Amino acid sequence: MADTPSSARAGGARSKIFASADEALRGLVADGQTLAVGGFGLCGIPEALIAALRDSGVKGLTAISNNAGVDGFGLGQLLNTRQIRKMISSYVGENKEFERQFLGGELELEFNPQGTLAERMRAGGAGIPAFYTRTGYGTVVAEGKETRQFGEHHYVLETALRADVSLVKAWKADPTGNLVFRMTARNFNPAVAMCGKVCVVEVEELVELGALDPDHVHLPGIYVDRIVVNAHPEKRIEQRTVRAAS
Repeated sequence: MADTPSSARAGGARSKIFASADEALRGLVADGQTLAVGGFGLCGIPEALIAALRDSGVKGLTAISNNAGVDGFGLGQLLNTRQIRKMISSYVGENKEFERQFLGGELELEFNPQGTLAERMRAGGAGIPAFYTRTGYGTVVAEGKETRQFGEHHYVLETALRADVSLVKAWKADPTGNLVFRMTARNFNPAVAMCGKVCVVEVEELVELGALDPDHVHLPGIYVDRIVVNAHPEKRIEQRTVRAAS
């Protein structure tokens, strides 16, 4: 199944498959929501869904994502259009517009150690309200947070993250939403999918039901609500590099 049908929903009323990213987000996104977005840098980002979110015009968003893309690409597009009010991130470099808005007091930032950010999303999806971690104790990361000593070490209490909508990038999906990610493009995507009340996935290939080996499924379809195919993403940073023949 290389392409989705041109109808808004393919395969019947209960199908998870949508014909376009715009249609997949229709009726889901709204002003003031919290969205979780997969990707690490520009690797494994849901490009088509981010573009559709930009075109939707929703604003006042809180975005949970490892980073905010770069100027003009990835989540950087939503910074250019002033649609993001707050970022919950672990890395915010390489984006001059982010820097300008943050230093100008136009953009809120909740900074997280990278592993803490991943675990906060995973905990949200697993129904765990909070957890203790040693990471960040004694630093600005722990300011205003509960701390506690267990044995010889001190820990910081971190709360789980839940999103209204999750935007995820995967390599393959079957019609029920079982997902396979490709190599390091998996990154934060499984945790992002888990922590959203509704999860929309952008995939490069849609395969027939039963085509995926169950042992090769990285995330079960129970977490996935909507699927859209983007067979030819730009992939600015995902490149195959091989050595020259000797």
